[in-house]
Amino acid sequence: MPPRKRLELEERRAQLLSLASLAFSAKSYDDVSVDELAQAAQVSKGLLYHYFPSKRDLYIAIIREGAEKLTAQTVPDPELPPRDQVFVGVDGYLRFVQENSAMFLTLLQGGIGRDHEVYEVVEQVRRRFVDLTLERIGHALASPAQRTLVRGWVGMVEAASVDWVAHPSVSRADLTKLLVKTLLYTLQIGAKAR
Repeated sequence: MPPRKRLELEERRAQLLSLASLAFSAKSYDDVSVDELAQAAQVSKGLLYHYFPSKRDLYIAIIREGAEKLTAQTVPDPELPPRDQVFVGVDGYLRFVQENSAMFLTLLQGGIGRDHEVYEVVEQVRRRFVDLTLERIGHALASPAQRTLVRGWVGMVEAASVDWVAHPSVSRADLTKLLVKTLLYTLQIGAKAR
């Protein structure tokens, strides 16, 4: 075995998160071994537990990191016209999916059953995406029907993204256009339901 390399605290933490993200995207939560993760990182199991007290803590850290990165990529320049902000936000979402498909799938599909903390991290991303989308379109004071429909649209974006990762038969630009058109139509329907 090659000698262990000493890394700075944040570098080591990032390395562990990266390795674990790959492991959790390739295997179920129960099939990921902390021993294998430590070996892949060339650290002791004790050092891994120093950074993350349990496998669950490590998994939740991966989910949080993915959620933060995804959210950051969906926030466009507020100086853009509202419709352009929506396009940039949806394109940023899809760009994250395209560039981080393993992390995205872990964020949405991985899991340790119905873990409340994992669910809340994912729900925070969804709520933020709904709020940002309504703000961008100028519907900050949306009706309950519009809010509910946009929340449903976010679920559709997630499902379309998961399918797109598995079957990338349409370009990111075309998928962005389709999703934005669907959103605009959804908002029209919601406006009629007032």
